[in-house]
Amino acid sequence: MSRFYITTAIDYANGDPHLGHALEKIGADVIARYRRMTGDEVHLCIGMDEHGQKVQQTAAKEGVPPQAFTDTIAARFQAMWARLGIQYDQFIRTTDAHHKAGVQALIRRIAERNPDDFYEQSYRGMYCVGCEAFKQDADIVEGRCALHPTRVLEEVEERNWFFRLSKYQPFLEKLLRDTPSFIEPESRRNEILGLLAQGLEDISASRARLDWAVPFPLPLSTGEVQGTYVWFDALPNYLTATGFPDAGYETRWPADVHIIGKDITRFHVVIWPAMLQAAGLPLPKQVWAHGFVSLGGERFSKSAGVKLDLGEAIDRFGADAFRYVLLRDVPFDGDGNFSWERFEERYTSDLANAFGNLASRAMAMVEKYCDGVVPTAERPAVERDDDADIASYREAMSGTRGWLLHEGLAAVARLTARANEYTAATAPWAVAKDAARRVELEVILASLIRRIARQTVLLAPFMPEKVEAVWAQLGAPGRAQEQRIAALEALDPAGWRVTKGDALFPRPVAPPPVG
Repeated sequence: MSRFYITTAIDYANGDPHLGHALEKIGADVIARYRRMTGDEVHLCIGMDEHGQKVQQTAAKEGVPPQAFTDTIAARFQAMWARLGIQYDQFIRTTDAHHKAGVQALIRRIAERNPDDFYEQSYRGMYCVGCEAFKQDADIVEGRCALHPTRVLEEVEERNWFFRLSKYQPFLEKLLRDTPSFIEPESRRNEILGLLAQGLEDISASRARLDWAVPFPLPLSTGEVQGTYVWFDALPNYLTATGFPDAGYETRWPADVHIIGKDITRFHVVIWPAMLQAAGLPLPKQVWAHGFVSLGGERFSKSAGVKLDLGEAIDRFGADAFRYVLLRDVPFDGDGNFSWERFEERYTSDLANAFGNLASRAMAMVEKYCDGVVPTAERPAVERDDDADIASYREAMSGTRGWLLHEGLAAVARLTARANEYTAATAPWAVAKDAARRVELEVILASLIRRIARQTVLLAPFMPEKVEAVWAQLGAPGRAQEQRIAALEALDPAGWRVTKGDALFPRPVAPPPVG
């Protein structure tokens, strides 16, 4: 059994979860569930980034202490992930005592191993509270942050501890040259290479006058103790979640993959590896940067007022349907768009009409013509056509070419379409009228149930609740999510007793006419 440690970006505690958060968490959950179905021992870690100036300011506006504010936000995120069926193994918060101790231990370790990596310096720059980062000229458009155009940049001048990031430029260039898979997709790697070509500047590691932070463990020469810069606090969560610096953390570290949004690749592919290298610790094996999901062509943004109520989206057709449609229509290696119209179209075409109708018709015919028991029959040669799509699914889901979850779902959709075409071509209802064609009928029905069962297993990472309803109606043993992907070839439904129940994916009801 292999260990597989997967993380997502920890979400900043200044608002409610939105569609971008959901895309990332659902995607990571699907990967984790798939790996469990391959037999891996999986640990999925998600959580909250709760320190920093933005949280401190927002809590002050709310008139509550920062800890009470972040407690409320964390509870809302956890409630939403529960509704979406996110099966995480750990929910880390940067306000956890062990995390704070781990951050300080990491900083001390860097200072001990490389005493010149931290140095004091006075600095003046334009700071974006939204990004919790100083911005370079290339990141500023008309005096505002390119990522947070509604926020006014603040000119900050203070004396801080700085981290000698520039020292690690040769190391990072070699890392991306020798291990191109460290950051994927390739487009994100090219962006980082372009950033490195411009030359790296050292970065602030502490902030003055920041009370809501992990105390930076190295006092300034004046004796002042500053707050740890939020990214030096946030990035180590992946490491502190393993128990670092306590004995035994190495059993999980390094992470197999960090799933993050493309807007924070610089922190994860430049700053984080440099910190780990400075500390003499192993790097994560890969950083996967997914794209943005927009609503009607506009990027989701709390500050810009572009948002979608996740609760409403889940209520529309259920959490599993939302998970399916989001990952079917939004490529996990690029940007995508979400709309209510497309949501309903995809739900109706893929789930209600294609897969749901296929399962319903096949089970009804087994009940009608075989007393509900799946017959023992030869596997028809046409099923071999499914093998290529199952192989494509496994390749898309395994990470060998990247985490292409949308391609995995597209492969399942092809299996469903082929099974529906087989049903139409063989017309089992017509075959059933001729007693002399009984063997032919049994071959058709057994093939359909076997195909549906295989599709159900392949859909299990995406729709964890719905697939169990299908699995139960098929009369299959155990649970769909307990099946092993590698055992699909040997899956044999002979003898299962099907019980066709209510429609698995009820068709949406048209709204009443206006007027």
